[in-house]
Amino acid sequence: MQKQKPKLWTAGYINVCIANFLMACSFNLLMPSIPLYITEHLGVAQTKTGIVLSSYTIALLFVRPFSGYIVDLYSRKKVLLVSFIFYVSIFLGYFWATTVMLLVLVRFLHGIMWGMCSVSTNTLAIDLVPAERRAEGTGFAGTFMNVAMAVGPFIAIHIYQEQGFNTLIGYAIGMGILGIIAVALIKTPARPKLRNREKISFDRFFLLPAWAIFLNQLLPCFAWGSIGSFVAQYGKRTGIPNAGVFFLFFAAGIIASRAFSGRLVDKGYVHHVNIISMATVSISFFAFSILRGLYEFCVTGLFIGLGFGMMLPAMQIIYVNMAHNNRRGTANSTYLLGFDVGSSAGMLAGGFITGIWSFEILYRISSCLCLISILLYVFVSKPAFDRKRLK
Repeated sequence: MQKQKPKLWTAGYINVCIANFLMACSFNLLMPSIPLYITEHLGVAQTKTGIVLSSYTIALLFVRPFSGYIVDLYSRKKVLLVSFIFYVSIFLGYFWATTVMLLVLVRFLHGIMWGMCSVSTNTLAIDLVPAERRAEGTGFAGTFMNVAMAVGPFIAIHIYQEQGFNTLIGYAIGMGILGIIAVALIKTPARPKLRNREKISFDRFFLLPAWAIFLNQLLPCFAWGSIGSFVAQYGKRTGIPNAGVFFLFFAAGIIASRAFSGRLVDKGYVHHVNIISMATVSISFFAFSILRGLYEFCVTGLFIGLGFGMMLPAMQIIYVNMAHNNRRGTANSTYLLGFDVGSSAGMLAGGFITGIWSFEILYRISSCLCLISILLYVFVSKPAFDRKRLK
């Protein structure tokens, strides 16, 4: 008789996925709107937009490693609830951030709380899924965040154009409050208390066996960073009437990827999934940079979403499979640090590249980096994972 799979969609898992979505969606409402706001209302040059957009990276570089350690040491739900409340409160600062320096400061504070929240939700999701369905469960939880990163900018462009920046912040706060309620409803499994706390060392803040995966991850994440921040401007420049439609197809691609990629990873095809997804993203970005028209704009968005929807959960499960249970927070913080550093580099460099050259050059560079990431994965990351994974 075929063994029945353990239940995945429990009440606790559903709530953590909802919280993940609302948190990520509220944060990503600002990705396309801030460059529009600071160039149109504050008179900031295009070459400097990346500085404001990526200012939270410094905060993330500081807090990510410590957040993993804290999540491993204390109650993950309590850490998430407290950090989520502070995260939502910081949105109020945007109402008074009328200069570039104030925006940079608010983004820095937001980065700290975003780092704590995202590590907590991702680690809590892994705690709530059965081991036999870990890749599938991790993939769905990550997809809620990835879809929010796609849907958020689409909603943001519409709200910003119709109602303005301050109204947009109000919607973000509302989403955040709903997210706090979802976290409060989560029932977490009991964790054994640590009898002796481990000595603090570097490997408690960064998953050292996964350094090759981390470096590999930076390249495609650079490409991700060039999407949310600049697609709206790129579409406007190329005559697309509502560039936000890109994000709908981008989200559809991410959702479609969940129909098969998580199960393939659980069956042992993690390397196949990663290599195919990197190739898909590379080809799609190149097509995005040369094709014109609304139809091409949407189709390339669909395939970019499909590629990232396959890749990011597969990357995350690699980190998790290289860490013991008491290092899951560290594994997730290392994965998210790679995502944040790579995507923030895409935002920062994207501002300079689009200001000096063009949006087309930015997306061709993104395509090339994804192509290089395939070679790095085959010859460096894959062998490192096969040697150091936990059996």
